[in-house]
Amino acid sequence: MPGDEVSHRVAHAPVRMDHGTYRKMQRGKLKPAARIDLHGMTLAQAHPALVHFIIDSFDAGHRLVLVITGKGRGHPDDPNDGPIPIRRGVLRQQVPGWLHAPPLGAIVLDVREAHQRHGGGGAYYVYLKRRG
Repeated sequence: MPGDEVSHRVAHAPVRMDHGTYRKMQRGKLKPAARIDLHGMTLAQAHPALVHFIIDSFDAGHRLVLVITGKGRGHPDDPNDGPIPIRRGVLRQQVPGWLHAPPLGAIVLDVREAHQRHGGGGAYYVYLKRRG
C-alpha cells in the first residue's frame, strides 16, 4: 500500500527532538497544544490552511501540534489486489513534504505519525522549534 511507504519514511527519519519528550509523545502521553483537521480538504485548500496554522502555532509558542489528514478513501473493490496499486491518502502523503519545505521547514523540528489515541496513521505530530 502506498501509504505504508510514507509511514515507513516518517517513522525511520532521525529523531531531531529531545528523546525523553519523543518517547512520551510516541506513547500518546503528551497532549498537543493545538490541532487542525485537513481531512476532506483539497490540496489547494489544505496547503494554505496548514501554513497558516503552523505559523500561528509557532507564534503562540506551541511546541507540539496535531495535523489530521485522514487515512485516505477505501474503494469497494480492493485496489491492492489489482496489478496497478491505486494511490490513497494524497494529503497524508503531501503533508510531511510541506512541513519540511519552505516556509515551514525553518520552524518545524520533527514530524511523526500520531499515537492511536490522537488519530494514528491518519494524523501527524508536528514538533515545532522554540521561539527566539
